[in-house]
Amino acid sequence: MTHRTPLARVRGLGSAREGTGHFWKQRVTAVSNIFLACFLIYLVAKFAGQDYATVRAALSQPQHAIPVLLLVISGIIHMRLGMQTIIEDYVHSEGPKLAALMLNTFFAIAVGLTSAFAVLKLSFGS
Repeated sequence: MTHRTPLARVRGLGSAREGTGHFWKQRVTAVSNIFLACFLIYLVAKFAGQDYATVRAALSQPQHAIPVLLLVISGIIHMRLGMQTIIEDYVHSEGPKLAALMLNTFFAIAVGLTSAFAVLKLSFGS
């Protein structure tokens, strides 16, 4: 016995069975962001007042560059998932919802690539 309406069955609407995965990705990235942001705060405090060459030399070391790059990746994934939830909850028309979800993904990709490029450029030199 099904509890779906005939119209919902015809349209194929219903659970996409992705809710649990989305939930866990959001929670895991949130926890990783806590630790990685603490590392970034430590790094900023450690190199506050230093000149550009000193900070660049520090970011060229893998023990500094890798956690910063992981923070960029984790932060972007978390940002995209959070905005996706907001869009799905508050945009009710299908056309604008689809456009907003696409723009959200493109924005996350653009910010992520730009941030990763900046970290990699600092770590490998220009």
